[in-house]
Amino acid sequence: MNTIILSILSFLPILVVAIFLVGLRWPASRAMPLAYFTAAGLGLWIWELSFNQVMAASLKGIIVAITLLYIIFGAILLLNTLQQSGALRVIRQGFTDISPDRRIQVIIIAWLFGAFVEGSSGFGTPAAVAVPLLVGLGFPAMAAVVSGMIIQSTPVSFGALGTPILVGVGTGLSGDDSIYQYIQQAGIPGATADSVGRPFLALIGQKVAILHAVTGTLIPLFVVSLMTRFFGANRSFVDGLRIWKFAIFAALSMTVPYVIVAHILGPEFPSILGSLIGLAIVVSAVKAGLFVPNKEDEWDFPSKADWEPEWTGSVEIKNYTGSNKNMSMLSAWVPYLLIAILLIITRIPELGVKGLLQSVSLSWSNIFNSSVGTGGIQPLYLPGTIFIVVSLATFFLHKMNIKNYSAGIKDSCLTMSKASLPLLFTVPMVQVFLNSQGGLAGYAKMPTALAEGVAQLAGSAWPIFSTFIGGFGAFVAGSNTVSNMTFSLFQFGVGQRIGVDPTWIVALQAVGGAAGNIICVHNVVAASAVVGLLGKEGIVIRKTLPAFIYYALMSGSIGYAIVWSSTKSLLNLGTLMAVSVVFGLILFARKHLAAPNGINKP
Repeated sequence: MNTIILSILSFLPILVVAIFLVGLRWPASRAMPLAYFTAAGLGLWIWELSFNQVMAASLKGIIVAITLLYIIFGAILLLNTLQQSGALRVIRQGFTDISPDRRIQVIIIAWLFGAFVEGSSGFGTPAAVAVPLLVGLGFPAMAAVVSGMIIQSTPVSFGALGTPILVGVGTGLSGDDSIYQYIQQAGIPGATADSVGRPFLALIGQKVAILHAVTGTLIPLFVVSLMTRFFGANRSFVDGLRIWKFAIFAALSMTVPYVIVAHILGPEFPSILGSLIGLAIVVSAVKAGLFVPNKEDEWDFPSKADWEPEWTGSVEIKNYTGSNKNMSMLSAWVPYLLIAILLIITRIPELGVKGLLQSVSLSWSNIFNSSVGTGGIQPLYLPGTIFIVVSLATFFLHKMNIKNYSAGIKDSCLTMSKASLPLLFTVPMVQVFLNSQGGLAGYAKMPTALAEGVAQLAGSAWPIFSTFIGGFGAFVAGSNTVSNMTFSLFQFGVGQRIGVDPTWIVALQAVGGAAGNIICVHNVVAASAVVGLLGKEGIVIRKTLPAFIYYALMSGSIGYAIVWSSTKSLLNLGTLMAVSVVFGLILFARKHLAAPNGINKP
């Protein structure tokens, strides 16, 4: 079959999602079954997969969905525990004391604290931690989810101690003779016939960090501007743009140390250390009054009575005082400190705890006599286990009673059950899509077929499109790591074919894969479930889509400018596109800042 036609067919499940979930705003519980049956139908009748293969991939998806539901349950249980104990009331007051301005709060919590959680754990955990914390502080559930999803970009490539680079790119590139020869010719040590080696991955990580740092500098400004546009009383970008100095300062406070750490220590620590350094700098600056608005210019959401119905979720955050009415700020924050400590302890191999937790592993190979297997599912290593352990510890630390804690468990089970239907179709669709190789038709699996069609059309302009392919992989799979595993070898090969440095193309893949988390369906479902916002996933993606397009286009343009600078001069198409994006954003900001009332309400 023609490469372009095969590519178009591969795109059909994603087109179904775009039309019904995003365009028509169907809930995921209705849209994702259609996407699943589209992918399964293509697999059976176009790719000519065996029925066993499709059913095995579907069952694998159900198993993966159950692990996601376990994480969701743990996150909701922790939120309900903190609410019942009165800790959320104290934490809310603490953030109000730092700054009552919601724009400042969202940058500190979503951008900096969220980046730290991403660096420690990855796999969507920041949404499970930061999003409910924002709701607990009085943010509309929709605003919290949108903000939490947008920051799922810059820190993601170095999430879970560098897993998307070390495991995703490392696995995707290992075992290929052409890459081994390239590394040998480049004189980079550490490579073997079966592994590209850490020095090579560290080199790619350095390039990834540079691309992220340049592109990600505007992400905090995107967060606050979209928040004030969609959830402010004035429905205006202006209220967010007015704190552009603080937003860029907060971005650089994280991204500058992030790049330095990537070059000195490697892929494990940029997001963790960059965010911690950024937190220390930004919180100190806020307390000192640096770049923060005057008291009369502080911004808040409109009165709750004026919130639109789509803003709120079914999880209601109540202002319980708990049994410990005089709880200290330190005591209230102890559960989150425990999460941070446990995430670090369980993710650093040298400490020995990671290996112990991973020793309990459940796997199922050759499901239904197919080539599909689940790999190792490690229940003790999942973030959900940490959330549950911390919740139980909080029960004793905050001297809660059984009645309140039982109420929290009941509410958590109810919320988790509502998330089950959309996830039980979303993840199987993903697995059928990813496991579509080996059919009688002899076609490459669907994501590769799609990428090959785009590459054929793009030609030398591929660097601009490479980030979108990486983002597409994460959008479907819900994981930068899986996207990198799927496309890194393909991206490297395209780089060689068009005659540019292929390591930059792989770096663009990793950056695009990170940005894809902004719009990833099952991450949106999971984040929405934590705050009871199920059924509104398409609305969330519509609001986060501009941030993804900016991220993929900007980083792709910068990548094009870099890889073609030696042959097409520094002033090339990529440079012009990147400059155009920046100037377009500046003109947009100046236009609306100059308007007396910003953008009119729709």
